Amino acid sequence: MKELFQSLPDGWTIYVWMVAGGLIILAAIIGIRWAHKNEQFDEDIKYLVFDETDQEKMDPEEFAKSQAVNKRQEERRVEVLREKEAERQEAEKKRNHA
Repeated sequence: MKELFQSLPDGWTIYVWMVAGGLIILAAIIGIRWAHKNEQFDEDIKYLVFDETDQEKMDPEEFAKSQAVNKRQEERRVEVLREKEAERQEAEKKRNHA
């Protein structure tokens, strides 16, 4: 193995670093795409950690905002679950007809 590395021309390590850098950039792009697709870039996501027991710790307007965000998130969750169930049923129908 040592002979293999010594037989390579000077400057070959830059190509290893370029490939590694490219893979890191590709992984970052895939991660950002996944996060965007799964609605992870919501400005109000910070309010999801609060519940009714935090009311005395928060300003009334912040508490109202957190409750609205939680309600909207729960509605979206139900909507996504319905969509997934519909997709699953559609796939099952296609599988049964094929």
